[in-house]
Amino acid sequence: MDAVLELEGITRHFKVGTQVVKALQGVDLTINRNEYVALMGTSGSGKSTLMNIIGCLDTPTAGKYKLNGTDVSRLIDDQLAEIRNKEIGFVFQTFNLLPRYTALENVALPLVYAGYAKAERNDIANGVLEQVGLSDRMDHKPNELSGGQRQRVAVARALVNKPSLILADEPTGNLDTKTSHEIMELFQNIYELGNTIVVVTHEEDIAKKCKRVVRMVDGIVGSYGN
Repeated sequence: MDAVLELEGITRHFKVGTQVVKALQGVDLTINRNEYVALMGTSGSGKSTLMNIIGCLDTPTAGKYKLNGTDVSRLIDDQLAEIRNKEIGFVFQTFNLLPRYTALENVALPLVYAGYAKAERNDIANGVLEQVGLSDRMDHKPNELSGGQRQRVAVARALVNKPSLILADEPTGNLDTKTSHEIMELFQNIYELGNTIVVVTHEEDIAKKCKRVVRMVDGIVGSYGN
């Protein structure tokens, strides 16, 4: 199998005052291309810390993290930022859209950092908004969109760079039940197109829609399940 991410012996320790908090205590995890994985765990299980390391938002205290064959566990901040922009598409619970930008401008934003010309950016962003069913809303600003539509814009923005990995942090946390199911159907469609997705969630019914569940317990991977 073709691994997108490989974690070996990942630890992450934080100093809080005089105490050392061992958030991760030797995590081994491999996720292959075109897998659809739920990452679960109660508060304090290390789930969020692991997500930050997978997303190159944090670096481990020890261990090795390979993303697409590149050891990213020892990269400096600028290099991590470049990897994040190229390789990882983020979807957040709070959408994280820029309020003064239209849906099209929000989706095109990662392409600005990637150096695309404006016409090409808009053309690509337009295509991805169509893919998530929002081509009729591209000129609307976030405050003119429903919660579900905002999350679709966020998903489109995550897809626009054709990343190796889509990392969704509680993507249905701010949505009602019906809209949550619609967003999970959208993720299913994206997965079927060949994308690799990791959904961080504490909701069992959301995790059930994924193809594999990884549960964090006390800073280690406690169990896997299909």
